[in-house]
Amino acid sequence: MTDAERLLWSRIRRKQLKGHQFYRQKPVGSYVVDFFCASAKLIIELDGSQHYEEKGKKKDKAKDQYLTSLGFRVLRYPSSEVFQNLDGIVVEIWGLLPEKSP
Repeated sequence: MTDAERLLWSRIRRKQLKGHQFYRQKPVGSYVVDFFCASAKLIIELDGSQHYEEKGKKKDKAKDQYLTSLGFRVLRYPSSEVFQNLDGIVVEIWGLLPEKSP
């Protein structure tokens, strides 16, 4: 894991967000996603600099189209944003998670 992935993982693992289980480096079809929450049909990707080059953008677009065709919502954040706005990212993820029944 990158430093950004470790930092975000520390805030979403162990069912910290409304009791939802997240997994890291989870295979979905022919792709591996950074973070995966089956109960919320949510995928989180952290993007380093290579994702902003033309080749990376094309790959990410194809990956996102495939994942959304399966019914997943895909959130992408620049890795740098994790260091600058971790609380904001966690609040956004929290807001997208449904309440779990006791």
